[in-house]
Amino acid sequence: MEVRKQYQIEITNRFAALENLSDGENINKAWENIKENIKTIAKDSLGLQELKQHKPWFDEECLGFLDQRKQALKQWIHDSRQSSVDNLNNVRREASRHFRGKKKKEYLKVKVGELETNSKIKNIRDLYRGISDFKEGYQPGTNIVKDEKGDLVADSHIILAR
Repeated sequence: MEVRKQYQIEITNRFAALENLSDGENINKAWENIKENIKTIAKDSLGLQELKQHKPWFDEECLGFLDQRKQALKQWIHDSRQSSVDNLNNVRREASRHFRGKKKKEYLKVKVGELETNSKIKNIRDLYRGISDFKEGYQPGTNIVKDEKGDLVADSHIILAR
């Protein structure tokens, strides 16, 4: 709690210093300092929230395939000969085989095994929760806001301005 008060005092001092700035001094640098202090306070008091991973089977090996695919794409953009096109197609094919064929199928087999054990030990809540995860899949969230007229707005820039 004392750290929080110390940060609050520091931010108050920074705002006071910002009001006393003359035109010649760098206002942008002062605002950057204030922004960093606010982020630090928020991080210390609230903590960081871990994002939910929607693809738990995606690991370091998958990242390697993804990097290979990006490199092949960059090579094809710089050099559009037939050999680079063939290389890009081969790398894409191998990456998709790895993603869909190996990693995802292994993950799904494990999940089905968990559902079977939940069924055998009569753990009904986890069984139905797992089944609904399979049926629904990943549902991305949408950010929709109403504007002044009452119309729905989904554009991120307009939402931010609102």
